[in-house]
Amino acid sequence: MNCQPIVVDGLPEAAPPADLILVGCVKSKTNAPAAAKDLYVSTLFRRERAFAEASSRPWFILSAEYGLVAPDEWLSPYERYLPDTPPGYREVWGMWVAERLAMLAGNLEGTVIDIHAGSVYAEAVAAPLAGKGATVRCPLAGLGMGRRLQWYATRHPTLTPVARVAPVVAAAMSTDTDAVVAQLLDGAAAVSPETFLAGDRRALAVPGLYSWWIDTDGAADLSRGLGLLVRPGLVYAGLAGATRWPSGKRSTNTLWSRIAGMHLGGRHEFSTFRRTLGSILAAAESHHHIDEQHLTGWMTRHLAVRTVAHPDADALGHLEKQVLAAIDPPLNLQGMAATQIRSQLRLLRRPHGRRT
Repeated sequence: MNCQPIVVDGLPEAAPPADLILVGCVKSKTNAPAAAKDLYVSTLFRRERAFAEASSRPWFILSAEYGLVAPDEWLSPYERYLPDTPPGYREVWGMWVAERLAMLAGNLEGTVIDIHAGSVYAEAVAAPLAGKGATVRCPLAGLGMGRRLQWYATRHPTLTPVARVAPVVAAAMSTDTDAVVAQLLDGAAAVSPETFLAGDRRALAVPGLYSWWIDTDGAADLSRGLGLLVRPGLVYAGLAGATRWPSGKRSTNTLWSRIAGMHLGGRHEFSTFRRTLGSILAAAESHHHIDEQHLTGWMTRHLAVRTVAHPDADALGHLEKQVLAAIDPPLNLQGMAATQIRSQLRLLRRPHGRRT
């Protein structure tokens, strides 16, 4: 069963109220038994929970381990993740959820049920619920993490955005992947290179992640160089200061040294991001070399950067992989899925490799 959102101005429009709301479980959990509504601790789940509670409608949680659970039902932490289970498990799990919901909520004939969960959870329960006469809606179907968080913040005034602490340094340090993704996707908090360089250098002398954003004119320049459409917005993300595994060697890089020293003040041979931008601009202007001074000026005019401090250097590399998988920046290459832009970018970068 295919659930589609109603989209208005790029975000799903709030449909008439449902009779029941089902919220999906998440990987981030407490380390001790707790009421189901308190067991899951990710930013996404907290916003889903707040939305469900504010609706004044009955709501339940879809648990990959325990099936359908009431918010106040106590659970022990678990590791099961529904997308990792075989199709047979998901089929039986979906029927189990539908049967328990009918037992707890009564006859489902004519009931409207909204599912706020990942696609695997929604697909597993949609057909069994429809078989009991329910109308099943998935208001946020097809949206990524950042867009989901934005929807909850936009559609409900009590669901405030992630707090900001300073104009340059990003919001509070966090080990929560969902929270980091939300912060990196917050383009309104990105600052110009000039503002970044004028900020508190000591506050930026920490490990972390960052996202680079491009304006409309800059995106047009990149589109011309690639021969493919690049949209304004987030184009690249990376990290600074991660421990190097498997050697365990500590990195001396920081957000300041990476962004100020390598991206904005270095040479393209020592910065993947500069080499990427320089290669595209060289193609756009039919040049055979990267003009470092011109590149820095172009970056200053057309880019903005968002930083997120992260104190755990040992876990930073793993976190970056999760974050990149969630936000999929178009100009990131290593470990990313093949696209037309990435294929063309690899060709353009070849003549501008590191000097030997």
